[in-house]
Amino acid sequence: MAGTTVDENNVVYKTVQRAINEAGYPVTLDQVLAQGAGKEKLQAIKDVLKTYGGSADAALAESIYQKFVPMLRTAYDEMTIAPMPGAEELFRGLQQMGVFAVLNTGYNGETARKLLQKLGWTEGETIDALITASDVPNNRPKPDMILLAMEKFGIKDGAEVIKVGDSMIDIEEGDNAGCYLSVGITTGAHTADQLKEARPGLIIDALSELLPVVEKVNAVVVK
Repeated sequence: MAGTTVDENNVVYKTVQRAINEAGYPVTLDQVLAQGAGKEKLQAIKDVLKTYGGSADAALAESIYQKFVPMLRTAYDEMTIAPMPGAEELFRGLQQMGVFAVLNTGYNGETARKLLQKLGWTEGETIDALITASDVPNNRPKPDMILLAMEKFGIKDGAEVIKVGDSMIDIEEGDNAGCYLSVGITTGAHTADQLKEARPGLIIDALSELLPVVEKVNAVVVK
C-alpha cells in the first residue's frame, strides 16, 4: 500500500524511526528504509535494532512497537492521505480486464483498513481484496499473503499473478510465491538501484506504466 498505491510521504517509516529514536537508538530514516521497508512493522523494528542498534532484545522491540502503533494512528489521523497517481485508474482498468486487484501490506488490519476508509476505497468495489500482515502466520518475504489472496479467488498457480511493490522484500515475496512477474516501482521506499538488487522482472516509475504490462501478460497467461 504505502509507497505503491498510497501516497503518505513515508510517514510509517518516519514513525518507526521516531519510535526507535525515542528508545535511545539514533537510527536514520535511510537505515529504517534499508532494513524495514515492506516488512511487518514489529519485524521491521527488530531488524533495524539488530542491524544498526546492536540489540536483538525481543522485549525491547516489542515495547517500541507498542509505542509505535498509537504514534502511527495519530500521524494518520492528522495527515492527508492520497492515492498514488494512477492508482484508481489502474484498479478500474484491471477490473475491466477481469483481473483481480488485491492490496497486501505489512500493516496490521486496523491500520490498513483505516487507510482504506480515509481514501474512500472499498473492498469488493474499488479493490477486490485487502490482505494484511495480521491475516497470515508468516510475513514477507514468505509468500503467505499472496497465497491467501490466491486462495480467496480460487487461483492455484502463482504464474497467474503479478506482484508489484516498492521494496526489495516485495520482490522476494513475489518470487517466493512463484509469481509470473515481480515488478518493482520507484515511488516508495527503495530506489531503482536498490530494487535491482532483488532482481525484479521489471522496474517502473509510475503505476500508469503497469496497465499495458498487465494487458500483455494477460494475453499470454489467459488462453
